[in-house]
Amino acid sequence: MIIRETYLDLLRNSKDRQIVKVITGIRRCGKSTVLELFQKELKEEGISDDRIISVNFEDPDFDHLKTYKALYNYISSKLQAGKMNYIFLDEIGLVDEWQKCVDGLFIKKNCDIYITGSNSYMLSSELATLISGRYIEIEMLPLSFSEYISYVGENDILKKYRTYLENSSFPYLVDIKDRKQIRAYLDGIYSTVLLNDVVARKKITNASVLKDVTKFMFDNIANITSANKITNTLNSHSRKISLPTVETYIEALCDCFMLYRVGRYDIKGKQHLKTGDKYYLADVGLRTYLLGRNSVDMSKALENVVYLELLRRGYEVYVGKIGDNEVDFIAIGDEGTEYYQVSVTTRDKSTLERELRPLDLITDHNGKYLLTLDEDPLTSYNGIKKINALEWLLK
Repeated sequence: MIIRETYLDLLRNSKDRQIVKVITGIRRCGKSTVLELFQKELKEEGISDDRIISVNFEDPDFDHLKTYKALYNYISSKLQAGKMNYIFLDEIGLVDEWQKCVDGLFIKKNCDIYITGSNSYMLSSELATLISGRYIEIEMLPLSFSEYISYVGENDILKKYRTYLENSSFPYLVDIKDRKQIRAYLDGIYSTVLLNDVVARKKITNASVLKDVTKFMFDNIANITSANKITNTLNSHSRKISLPTVETYIEALCDCFMLYRVGRYDIKGKQHLKTGDKYYLADVGLRTYLLGRNSVDMSKALENVVYLELLRRGYEVYVGKIGDNEVDFIAIGDEGTEYYQVSVTTRDKSTLERELRPLDLITDHNGKYLLTLDEDPLTSYNGIKKINALEWLLK
């Protein structure tokens, strides 16, 4: 097991607090493993097995608990009176009206509740109002590059970065070298997400067109994309689809954490823009799986990896606009705002000037960074720090 300290720390810090801990994220990103590791820590602290109640709803052994009442009765029968009980409910979205069960357990003073889910819709439905304001959401991603390197070792960093992109960042695949096995595993994730988390939940009848939309989105990560553009493109290729349907499909892909939508912000005008969003993938390896190995675009991939890392570090992220120029990322954190440009290389003078120009136009005194794969010493251009992206990812 790869120890996911960032997520474990969040669970440790919220332990025994009367608040539901909700871990969300794309399927197979490691949610179940984190719960297992945390349960192991509880036992090492002296918590007895009978005070730890764990149910994984993807396990057929628990099929009889797929209604909220059956689940509530099952857990209630196992609670140890006068002691804190630790309740772990993995993929609880598979339980009908699950919020009623969690709400019933929450009002008990001796229940510390941890749940996971692979679809953000579970927290935005009407029923979710039952636990509104009484939960914290921990958004989980597949392995960061730092986590990956901590497991595979630091030699040949650039080579391992390429492997990280091509083979995927899902934890299970770290030790897998066979391309057929990797492809089969990613196919399982892709198919399960589309069929279970999108088609079934949204009651989609034309899965073929959904796959077309998904392929378009994968191909256009890091590009400004609109539902209208996708609709026109598919219709021009005789794939009849309406604008509202495309919007529904994109929303569903974001709900299941396969895609992340990033809005645009006008830095000079200090306002959010209503159009021109960008999208990034939870895992770049899924793009390689769907589009083929020849589709690997190092520029888009690096931008995607940087975006996910900013999310992991707790930033609120936007694409920046200043005049006619674009800043790849505005990262707003507890300690202020930072601006990032991302480029595979800026060894060419014209490329360097193009990447620096948007940051030069920003007149505030927040940090400005240019991340590249160039193996150069730390360099500053008018206060803009050029940093090796892999070193930044590992810090």
